[in-house]
Amino acid sequence: MGADPDEELVRRIGAGDQAAVQAMVARKLPRLLSLATRMLGDAAEAEDVAQETFVRIWRHASGWRQGHARFDTWVHRVALNLCYDRLRRRREWVTDELPEAADEAPLPDAGDEGRRVQQALLRIAPRQREAIVLVYYQEMSNIEAAGAMQVSVDALESLLARGRRSLQAMLIGDGDD
Repeated sequence: MGADPDEELVRRIGAGDQAAVQAMVARKLPRLLSLATRMLGDAAEAEDVAQETFVRIWRHASGWRQGHARFDTWVHRVALNLCYDRLRRRREWVTDELPEAADEAPLPDAGDEGRRVQQALLRIAPRQREAIVLVYYQEMSNIEAAGAMQVSVDALESLLARGRRSLQAMLIGDGDD
């Protein structure tokens, strides 16, 4: 594993350097927002996940040492765990009140086709969605995505294949309407 491009920033954040915090936010925020939005389908929740991820970066920066994974892999794992926490809470939430209507506005990069893909993405199994988002939207290599998901590369490739088949089946089925 080569030098971690985030190592110096993390060291500076751990030392309390505010400029380093701002540089890390500028470097990581767009990808974290994209990841969380695609996992959760909700821009406001994605912003909350990104904010909590940065809080954890700030809290743990002084103790972080390069080890088995790059810092970026750790950051993605933190964000994914926060997304899964929110998805679990959605399932557990029970009330007599009707929820507010979901925001049906398309994601910024979504036309009709993009909207269909995003809706299908939200309907596939969460681990398949996670694999697809990391590889195709976050542009991680299979090795990096497998590290972030804490699975083998073979397991990641299996998740990708099943996810692509699920998406294809949904998109072909949706196109028949």
